[in-house]
Amino acid sequence: MKLPERTQEEVVKEIEDILESKIQPQVAMHGGVVSLESFKDGVATMFMSGSCSGCASSTYTLKVGIENMLSHYVPEVKSVEGVDDPNSTATPYY
Repeated sequence: MKLPERTQEEVVKEIEDILESKIQPQVAMHGGVVSLESFKDGVATMFMSGSCSGCASSTYTLKVGIENMLSHYVPEVKSVEGVDDPNSTATPYY
């Protein structure tokens, strides 16, 4: 059975809700901040700031943590990419 197609706004809202309720509390424990920068063609681009920006584990967090969770709850998400905050003054978590 095929799921009904959702609007871009509905998908973005669900991604943001999951980030706020399930993902951000976990990365905040290490001083990190993750927010949705964009969603296009199945790719969710995350803005990594705080101690997530430049963190050695951020790729692992993106692919194993965030990508797996988002693709599980939001079938429209096919992959996740990250963009570091170029203005971050926080020390990355190692």
